[in-house]
Amino acid sequence: MTNTDTSLTDRYLTVPELAALLRIKDRKVYDLAASGSVPCSKVTGKLLFPEKAVLRWLERGQSGSAQAQGPRPAVFLGSHDPLLDWALRQSECGIATFFDGSQDGLDRFAAREGVAAGLHMFDAPTRDWNVRAVDEACSGTAVVLLSFATRQRGLVVRPDLAPQITSMEDLTGRTFTPRQVGAGTRTLFDHLLHDADILPDTIRMRSVARSEADAVLDVASGGSDATFGLEALAAQHHLGFVPLVEERFDLLVSRRAYFDPPMQRFTAFLRTEAFASHAATLRGYDVTRAGAVRWNG
Repeated sequence: MTNTDTSLTDRYLTVPELAALLRIKDRKVYDLAASGSVPCSKVTGKLLFPEKAVLRWLERGQSGSAQAQGPRPAVFLGSHDPLLDWALRQSECGIATFFDGSQDGLDRFAAREGVAAGLHMFDAPTRDWNVRAVDEACSGTAVVLLSFATRQRGLVVRPDLAPQITSMEDLTGRTFTPRQVGAGTRTLFDHLLHDADILPDTIRMRSVARSEADAVLDVASGGSDATFGLEALAAQHHLGFVPLVEERFDLLVSRRAYFDPPMQRFTAFLRTEAFASHAATLRGYDVTRAGAVRWNG
């Protein structure tokens, strides 16, 4: 049995609903979405706004917040990455994790709910990753964007279907495991669907998977024909893989937290032979720039 995103527990606001919430005209909502100021996703030509992310966005705009005065909790937010997860544990830095997608991580980071966030947010106008989203969300905040890895991403498919699914067009009529709206994976996949002129309604969408691993496991178990995932995870589960994109996965870090012992211990580990050796065992990863500063805010 297949499901669409209507099965999500998160609620998504339409343009009129967001306009009513903000007490502005619909036209202003479109302007906010076009500028990237408000969290949103475009599905089958319609703008949808994840309610939880919108509420956090509104909270960030409140002046004089007492929350902004205290230290950030030692939590790593954002998108789940198997190498990042391993490195945080292996470095024994003591930083906890809460991974629920790039947009969620960026929103929570801006609300001071963590010291860092893993991001892979594609910006179509610039063809770049993460910088614009961070610049807009963290304006006036002392942050640094560190390189972590470039990763090969594409279609992860059942081995028996590998000869039949070799491009985005071949997803038509197939079962597919999507990620949640706001995840960097989902945003990029929606962009590729649009570029390929494929309507999402022509693909049989299953329930949303909230992590890279869960999406790939759905294919490995035979529940789904394909998902949009990492080459490393496809290889681990002996699944077919169709490379489509080389993406950047960066680390957004509070500049103050960067100099604290936990983050210093973690970033020092990124320069070790142990980290490089483990990364070399994963297909589709390049970590030669891990820990280097990409952008200062």
